[in-house]
Amino acid sequence: MTKILLADDHAIIRAGLKIYIENIIPDSNTDEAYDGDSAFKKMKENDYALIILDINMPATDSFTLVSNMLTVKPNSKILMFSMNSEEIYAKKYISLGALGYINKDACADEIMTAINNVMRGKRYISPSLIQILAVSALDKKSHKQNPFELLSSRELEIARHIMKGDSVSEIAKHLNLHTSTIGTHKARIFDKLKCKNIIDMNELARVHKFVQSD
Repeated sequence: MTKILLADDHAIIRAGLKIYIENIIPDSNTDEAYDGDSAFKKMKENDYALIILDINMPATDSFTLVSNMLTVKPNSKILMFSMNSEEIYAKKYISLGALGYINKDACADEIMTAINNVMRGKRYISPSLIQILAVSALDKKSHKQNPFELLSSRELEIARHIMKGDSVSEIAKHLNLHTSTIGTHKARIFDKLKCKNIIDMNELARVHKFVQSD
């Protein structure tokens, strides 16, 4: 029996993806989780052939979740599944140790390819991201860097919350950090992005397709 963990806070997405997975992997048994804590608990209790993680789950710092999972079980095969920008997020998660990143709007064949690659221990990078990386490598002078690439993993997580409208105290509670720490990160984020306020930041995010509804 092939055990798979699927973590997403939307029940309808879990249900649909579970049916799809069980169709392409007939002997699979899929466990479900709705946030980081439940996903981490299940991961510690079971050995999964594949872990599929949504980025945006309640009370979850997904960067820390991936790092913790790989610290506890270094051989975990993690596939990130989200609507967030591949150009920014995919590289961050893969650098942390995830084997792949797939957009939720990808076609069925691409999702199947991503699942099969990651289960075999191979990295999966989408054709669109390969093209972006190729352009960046071949034409560095004319290629304009996405400013959100300048942010660290922690800063990306905080920036996402800021653009959702979360207050400093709400972000601190969510990430289990002191408000002063969040305030320092927020100031650094605005400095790196050269933004004066949240309106500027949201406009920059729109231009660079940094955040999408998940």
